Amino acid sequence: MTTAQHYDAVIIGSGQAGTPLSTALAATGMHTVLIERKHVGGTCINEGCTPTKTMVASGRVAYLARRAADYGVRTGASDISIDLRKVRQRKRDIVDKFRNSSQARIEKAANLELIFGDARFSDSSTGARTIEVRLQDGVQRFLSAKYTFINAGTRAGRPKLDGLNDVPSLDNVSIMELDTVPEHLLILGGGYIGAEFGQLFRRFGSRVTIIQLRGQLLAGEDPDVAEEVTRIFQQDGIEVLLNARAIRVRRADRNIRLEVGQQGHLTTLVGSHLLVATGRVPNSDTLNLAAAGIQTDDRGFIKVNDRLETTASGVYALGDIKGGPAFTHISYDDFRIIRANLLEKKNASIKDRLVPYTVFIDPQLGRVGLTETEARAQRRNIRVAKLPMSSVARALEMDETRGFIKAIVDAETNQILGAAVLGIEGGEIMSAIEIAMMGKLPYTALRDGVFAHPNLAESLNNLFTAMDSGK
Repeated sequence: MTTAQHYDAVIIGSGQAGTPLSTALAATGMHTVLIERKHVGGTCINEGCTPTKTMVASGRVAYLARRAADYGVRTGASDISIDLRKVRQRKRDIVDKFRNSSQARIEKAANLELIFGDARFSDSSTGARTIEVRLQDGVQRFLSAKYTFINAGTRAGRPKLDGLNDVPSLDNVSIMELDTVPEHLLILGGGYIGAEFGQLFRRFGSRVTIIQLRGQLLAGEDPDVAEEVTRIFQQDGIEVLLNARAIRVRRADRNIRLEVGQQGHLTTLVGSHLLVATGRVPNSDTLNLAAAGIQTDDRGFIKVNDRLETTASGVYALGDIKGGPAFTHISYDDFRIIRANLLEKKNASIKDRLVPYTVFIDPQLGRVGLTETEARAQRRNIRVAKLPMSSVARALEMDETRGFIKAIVDAETNQILGAAVLGIEGGEIMSAIEIAMMGKLPYTALRDGVFAHPNLAESLNNLFTAMDSGK
């Protein structure tokens, strides 16, 4: 084997943890190399947050255009049309802008080298930890380092479904490259990805059917939240099949025939396109982790402790590949923890950190902290505050009254334990609640706070006042 080139730090993957970590390490004078398989920016910029939310914005414009008459606006047309090529190009342009600016910052940084290729730990008889990189031109390089950071992310999973390999199907990446709107989109999976794309393509004009194995959409949410999301989807014309198991799939001329079992009955669905959104799998299977003594769980996610250290000395895992909450902001917080501990000699930990997130359906679902289900499973003494968006002045003025706000409060300490905001700008309202949780404010601080009228935030007055009054 060719002698390995030694660095202070090797980072595998330029996602939302690996990229800022690379520049932070290099800024201290550490000789750092960042290895990326395909595109700088990871899933978020290239295939996740940035492109999907760009397209969701187009979907919302279509939704509002169809509702123009509700606001007294005459559009001069009985219906609207979707130029999916234009939607796609707008998405591509924004992705390119984000990706290129990020790559430019990396390439300008001193002490930092960016190389494109596939990385794996190399089997070595010497006992030294070596990383083998096959560059895009086929050349191999061998690297070693004092510190190694794995930020290689996840990819769309493929369920074991009879016939799936014989029919054309879409995942979260390829569906955004369509140039025509599907006539009938079948979606396997009613999680966050399936929900967002389902509503998006319904707004683009597709007939949409979601096939969900569980008894509710968004399986990690409280039942009342999931039921309200289902009601909203059905209101939008989306067909939702719960407790439904895909049995087999076949080609049918230009269509796809999907056999589904539900409550003892077998139904055949015929669609033009099939989106598989049944979960994510870690990109750990190509890294030869065993060669470095890095352990994974039974699903392939890398095991880490509260400081993100793996079972191999000097090797850390960040972002989605370590399992747990798969969100960009969690990946970035992983970077902050490494920076604090390695560069600032602190003792930061992922233990007990708040995990906020927003599901970009419309209305949005903003979530932070414990669900009611989780709190009751922990046998906590809780109170639940709940307010329909139809009681929020700003929502009424905007004619956006679907959904509700819900907060879980510790009955003894008055601390807010968690919240779900299913409503217009739900993620922003959730963030206001999260700030109160971060500051350990009692719910009464929000109940009695003065918020500008008529902002959505003033709904927090009514939310907690209603809880106190027993309404």
